[in-house]
Amino acid sequence: MNDPNLPKPQGQIQIEIDEPTAQGTYSNLALITHSETEMILDFIFLQPQVPKAKVRSRIITSPAHAKKILLALEDNLKKYEARFGKINIQTPLDGDNKIGFYH
Repeated sequence: MNDPNLPKPQGQIQIEIDEPTAQGTYSNLALITHSETEMILDFIFLQPQVPKAKVRSRIITSPAHAKKILLALEDNLKKYEARFGKINIQTPLDGDNKIGFYH
């Protein structure tokens, strides 16, 4: 039985998400900048043949949280590649690829 007077176990939080947020926002370009105390990630959708694009989402976080995000992404990408195979990407230095994620 759940006793409402007992404290909830530490480390467990309830997270809610509304319908528009749950739909997500597609991005094929990210610009990353920083100050001494903040990391700013701007996510953009750049359409082919359209020279102008707007930022669709901006995340502002601390450098420590940005590093935790990096580690979580690395872990999830390793799991993804173990299951589905290697992800091949072009870097900005690989020819004329102008769409991607830059810092």
